[in-house]
Order: sequence, then structure tokens, then C-alpha cells
Amino acid sequence: MSASCQIESPTVITTFSGRMAFAYVHISWFVVWIGLNTGGFGVQAFDPYPYGLLTMIMSLEAIFLSTYVLISQNRLNREAEHRADLAMHMGLLTEHELTRVLPMLDSMQDKLGIENDQASELADLKMETRPEDVLAEIHRLQQRSK
Repeated sequence: MSASCQIESPTVITTFSGRMAFAYVHISWFVVWIGLNTGGFGVQAFDPYPYGLLTMIMSLEAIFLSTYVLISQNRLNREAEHRADLAMHMGLLTEHELTRVLPMLDSMQDKLGIENDQASELADLKMETRPEDVLAEIHRLQQRSK
């Protein structure tokens, strides 16, 4: 079985089971099942009340559906973690680039003779942020919290 089939099958099933068509199919199925087994359609009952076979089928379906939902949630969680990781890396890269641009802007401001009222804030902002240091600290904190 291919990997794409393994991933897509739970998605297709959970997508269908999350729609009203799924509920309508089940309502129709129950009506027909109960009708057949109460003599409503003139057929010999094959699963008389309390419908043990129907109960077993529904229990198995519930087990498989819950498994598919959990598989889909796990996959979505992995994707969300990956997106968050990418966003963090982009934020760190942006901050690193901005810290490199600030000294250039400050020197341009000096050359143009523009006064700077926030010199102390600018000094703090000019401090270099190294993405690898931030990532190492995040990793260290994650290891400590485990």
C-alpha cells in the first residue's frame, strides 16, 4: 500500500463522515434495517429486536471512525507544528536582518543631520540577535520541560 493511500484514506473517510450526507445515509439505513426486522416490509426478521447485529456493526464503525479521526488530527497537528516552526524561523531571520539594517539607518540619519530622540532604544535594538542562539535556547527549554 502506498504512503499516499495510507494518508488520504482517513482524510476521505473523515471528510465524508463530517457531512450531513453521512447522517442521512445512517438514518435511511436504520429505518430500512428496523423496517426489515419488524416485519414492516414483509420479510423474515434476520436481526430481531434488540438488533444485536446492528449494534455490533455500529460499534465496529464507531471504532474505525474514531481511529480515522485521530489519524487525521495527528496529521493536522504535525502540519501545524511544521508551519509554526517555519513561522518562527522566518521571524528570527527577519529580526536578524533588521538588526543589521538598523546601524545603516542610524549612520544615514547621522549623515543627514537628523536628531535621534531614542538613542538608548536604538542601542538596544542594534544588539545582534543570532537565530542559532535563540533556537538553541528554545531547544534547551523544551528539553528541560520534558
